[in-house]
Amino acid sequence: MVTYAMFSRQGERNNNEDSIRMKEKRGASVFLLADGLGGHGAGEVASQMTVNYGIKLFERLDSYDTYLKELFEDGQRRLLNLQRIHNASEQMKTTLVALLIQKETAAWGHIGDSRLYLFEDGILKQRTLDHSVPQMLVKSGEISEADIRTHPDRNRLLRVMGNEWERETYDLSRPIRLTEGMSFLMCSDGFWEYITEEWMEHTLRNAKSVAHWLNVMEKIVQENGHGKQMDNFSAIGVWIR
Repeated sequence: MVTYAMFSRQGERNNNEDSIRMKEKRGASVFLLADGLGGHGAGEVASQMTVNYGIKLFERLDSYDTYLKELFEDGQRRLLNLQRIHNASEQMKTTLVALLIQKETAAWGHIGDSRLYLFEDGILKQRTLDHSVPQMLVKSGEISEADIRTHPDRNRLLRVMGNEWERETYDLSRPIRLTEGMSFLMCSDGFWEYITEEWMEHTLRNAKSVAHWLNVMEKIVQENGHGKQMDNFSAIGVWIR
């Protein structure tokens, strides 16, 4: 059985440029989270358009084998066209992370630094790798994984929706078989910046439900980020039980 919970908060910013959506249809589910970039409301437009298109695409298709690829590529084309209409090529950009669950499998894709974490029986098994400067520095061995959260270039993204692509710049996972005890966490950087993976695991192992899990983590994020000009922060939790 699939259960889920989700929220999006403004943080200490003037408006919320994060967008989250989910949709179920004939035994399949899609979860979408986007973090808009550009300021002055342009990022909000980009993230909302992208997740809304993702829902419309999901509703239109009868088979989801190519859904994630179409989501990123068609969403990119639509966003670039919107930029041209509004003469906003330097604004209207967004990250995107998407989780598709159908039958007994799950697959996901992402671009930017909004993340997806996969836990099995309360233990972190994998997460998406950010398309950011600090993540590249981790890959080259210049900094540790723990340094990403406090690195001065943490917000410098190398790939996002809304930048011209010379090639595919999004990452897609291979489908995995769902097993009981799996838990997924999707979140924007305003969320994971203020909670460690150790606390994600700890709260997961003690949670009574997916909603309880998100509620406890939200309180930790708010406490750790209070007074630090917190960015918008959003999260989606999905349990397989």
